[in-house]
This record gives sequence, C-alpha cells and structure tokens, in this order.
Amino acid sequence: MIYPFIYILVYSLNDGKDSMMGALYFLPRKFTLDNYVEVFENARIWKAYQITVFRTLLGTFLHVLLCTLMAYALSKKTLPGRTFFTFYIFLPTIFSAGFIPYFITLQKLHLINTFWVYVIPFLFNFMHIVIIRTFLQGIPEELEESARIDGYGDFQIFLRIILPLSGPVLATIALFIGVTHWNDWFSGAYYVSDKELIPVQTLLQEMLTEAEALSSSMQRAAEQGGQTINANAAGATPESLRMALLVITVFPILCIYPFLQRYFVKGVMIGSVKG
Repeated sequence: MIYPFIYILVYSLNDGKDSMMGALYFLPRKFTLDNYVEVFENARIWKAYQITVFRTLLGTFLHVLLCTLMAYALSKKTLPGRTFFTFYIFLPTIFSAGFIPYFITLQKLHLINTFWVYVIPFLFNFMHIVIIRTFLQGIPEELEESARIDGYGDFQIFLRIILPLSGPVLATIALFIGVTHWNDWFSGAYYVSDKELIPVQTLLQEMLTEAEALSSSMQRAAEQGGQTINANAAGATPESLRMALLVITVFPILCIYPFLQRYFVKGVMIGSVKG
C-alpha cells in the first residue's frame, strides 16, 4: 500500500529526462530538486494551493459547525417536526436530479465561477448528521438538566457542554469532509472557468492531461525520426513536475491524518454500533 507513495517520491526526486528511461524503484538514479524548484516558482501553482487550503479550512469549519447544530436539534425528541426534518434532509440522498439540473441550480444561485461553489454545496451531509446525532444521543441527559438548573440556555449548553464532549466524532467528520475538500477536482473543472480560482487538484488533473498529450507527441516525433521535445533546460518534464506536485498535494493530509487517527477510529465505531 505504501509503495506507490515511495515510487511517486522517488520519481519526483529524479531528473525528469532520466526518469523517462524507466527502471526507478526505491532510490533516485539521478537525484535533483529541479522538479520542486519548477513547481514552487510557478505562481499559478501557488495560487491554486492557496485556494485549496482556504476552501478546505473554511469548508471543513462551516460543515462541522452546521452539521453539529442540525444533529443537536434532531437529537431532541421534543423538537417539533423532528420526523419531517429528518426525512427532508434524507430525501436528496435517495433521489438525484442529475448533473444538468444541479448546474442550473448553482447558476441560479450565482455560485458558478465563484469561490463559494467550493463551500456552500458541501455544507450538509446526511450521513455526517446521523453519525453526530447518534453520538449526541449517547450523552447523558442529566448533564443538560443540571446545566439548565444553573441557568444555561440551549446555545450555552451546546458551546460549553456538547462541543467539548464531542471531540472524537467531530474530528471524524472533520477528517471526512476535509479530505473531500482537499481531493475535489470536479468542482474546479466544471463549475469554474476563472484560472485564478481553480484548486490545486484541478490543476493537477490538467497537468496530467497535458503530460499525456506531450508524451504522445514526443513518441510520435521519435517514431517519425523528428526531434524530441524538451520540457525545459533544467531537465524537468511534465511527468516529473506532476509527480512533484502530487507529493506536495498529498503531504499535508499525510501529516494531519496520524493526529486524527485515534479520534477517527473511535468516532466511526460509535456511529456504526449505535447507528
């Protein structure tokens, strides 16, 4: 499972033209940092990386906050219309109108070609609400009753009691939606035409397409006896640059995941056993 990551890292640290010869396994044959230099000197990549980081942080925060508020309300049996609201947010998980109606809806909401198309459509997720609600139903009601005796209102109980006790499940949901935001390339490819707003994953997908096209051109030129196409004087190729960008893209998730692993396992177990 770990070897593909090793291969990508080795490829990104090897000279691009030399990598075209193949036979790279565990160590770079011609070590170089030119691929990373090329990536970090590209202003477009930096902009895409900033968009991805900002949408992940903001989108994760708003998603966890709103889903937790919804789950907290639905966990109360005294909530008027509790069954209706549960069914209302569950219904879209069964029926989907399709891509074109969804696109038209985003267009009518003036979200197309804006940053908020990355955030607003991801604010709610029924399964995440169910997992959080199941966890909250396991919190003893006596805690809230004692807080009300002390004069706490609903929001004070939510902020001072519910949130501090919900660390494991919130970390689980944050990991779920955070990875979704970080890996999402589809939104940038189909809902955004402004090159200044595309995320790094969409840029990576574009680089993949360009690398495949350039490789095909180089192969055809070689077969026809023409001259090979050089990516740049430093020896980097579209394929090696893509590998370097892939390492930079995956690295933050690999750093964050170990710290959330224990909460992730506990949160999933709670949702699976009681749900």
